[in-house]
Amino acid sequence: MEIQQIKQRFSIIGTFPGLERAIDIARQVAPTDLSVLITGESGTGKEAFPQIIHSLGIRKHGPYIAVNCGAIPDGTIDSELFGHEKGAFTGALDARKGYFEVVNGGTIFLDEVAELPLSSQVRLLRVLETGEFIRVGSSIVVKTDVRVVAATNLDIVQAIKKGKFREDLFYRLNTVPIHIPSLRERGDDILLLFRKFAADFSDRYRMPSIRLDEEARQILLNYEWPGNVRQLKNLTEQLSIIEPEREVSASSLIQYLPDYHKSRLPALINKDLISEETFNSEREILYKVLFDMKGDMNDLKKLVAQIIETGVVSTDIEQENEGIIKKLYSTADDLPTEAEKLITHQMHTKNSRDDEHITDTEEIVEESLSLEDKEIELIIKALEKHNGKRKYAAQDLGISERTLYRKIKEYNIEQ
Repeated sequence: MEIQQIKQRFSIIGTFPGLERAIDIARQVAPTDLSVLITGESGTGKEAFPQIIHSLGIRKHGPYIAVNCGAIPDGTIDSELFGHEKGAFTGALDARKGYFEVVNGGTIFLDEVAELPLSSQVRLLRVLETGEFIRVGSSIVVKTDVRVVAATNLDIVQAIKKGKFREDLFYRLNTVPIHIPSLRERGDDILLLFRKFAADFSDRYRMPSIRLDEEARQILLNYEWPGNVRQLKNLTEQLSIIEPEREVSASSLIQYLPDYHKSRLPALINKDLISEETFNSEREILYKVLFDMKGDMNDLKKLVAQIIETGVVSTDIEQENEGIIKKLYSTADDLPTEAEKLITHQMHTKNSRDDEHITDTEEIVEESLSLEDKEIELIIKALEKHNGKRKYAAQDLGISERTLYRKIKEYNIEQ
């Protein structure tokens, strides 16, 4: 069956390449008996793909059942999936077959499979590997022949790292992965879906179909759609019923999208300060930056303590902490006095090394090692170089003009 025919049969609207790729994979894997894992955000229409796989597969004449794993309480999930014996627990008045036994010879769709408790994941893994399970309260092994198609809107890799999902079960389910793109990725498909939903609700409620003006169409294309296709369908139904005018303007549409923002420009984040972990809010990003700065300050304090103790800075220490010093100076004008002296000493050491032609080591020993003297000397040289202009002298020293002015006053440097 061609992709276009599959779309018509299962009422799938859109021409986005990612969507057509997902349909094509489902079509190819349908005649096999491989396990399939469908991923994608909530509301993207994942439930249509198990039906495609079942209808085009060798089990199409067998039973098909969809189970929402997140909607079943943890205490009864094993009984629902694998059945139980009479008296197995309080309220078990009769023996009952589970879904895996009922759907023998067919296909079972486990929606939100990442919500399964770990104990149920172990049972599911055994079914996938051997086709065997044991009812709750029984010791008799039951055989079943079921094809499993699972789906989730969670990041299973992260769930594995947090110990909430078994890695071996993930690899067993993920034999063939199918990813469903989010609505905000699909571009003009948004307008196609809107027109389809508007026509459907027009027939249902026997009223003229609603339309959007040009500005309103741009709003639909720019919106983030956290609820994906499900949210777009609900929005279209609200507009169809509530709006008195059949052509919806941008101002009217925005009233139904309270979290709408005119732009979807990405935020620029310093990758050196922010890890690849996804943060839930700007507050978490700020906390991360502050903690990193605190770590840099601690490193700087250790370096200052070592200089005070030894009186010198080794080349390795200088290179290792040069980036930290620059970053801290770029974010604060008034660092502690010892840190300022250290930075000035670091700069002087580097500049001196570039112009170093001294071969008499005895002269180096006799030279003053006072950080304060070196700092005064460097400030005077910078001021002389720029004819007393503090702005350019501060730039040459790598400090702010405000800090330079304070040091000139502190050391009574005449200009």
